[in-house]
Amino acid sequence: VQLQASGGGLVQAGGSLRLSCAASGRTFSTYATGWFRQAPGEEREVVAAISWTGRTSYYSDSVKGRFTVSRDNVKNTMYLQMNSLKPEDTAVYYCAARSVGGLARDDYAYDYWGQGTQVTVSS
Repeated sequence: VQLQASGGGLVQAGGSLRLSCAASGRTFSTYATGWFRQAPGEEREVVAAISWTGRTSYYSDSVKGRFTVSRDNVKNTMYLQMNSLKPEDTAVYYCAARSVGGLARDDYAYDYWGQGTQVTVSS
């Protein structure tokens, strides 16, 4: 599976962005997936994760209520709708997929990674 993240950019605080993660390969629809981010000088952290069915999701406390993860298994694409963005959301955002197991919060659980897309939120 190859993953391609897109949709990042520069936005003012309070604004919105929608990230997309397009996957190649027919097996994507059976993989749990997630979004992670890494700010300069910081460790990579989970943002949100979603089961392969899309029925179960997880959000970190820092984004809960502002971000929404979803997926379209027909289009082989996962999304992250980000609203009410804050300067502390500034980071490179990565999408990831895991071939075995359900929804996961830890980056080591994921087998496949996209290249990352930069999100910058100005104050």
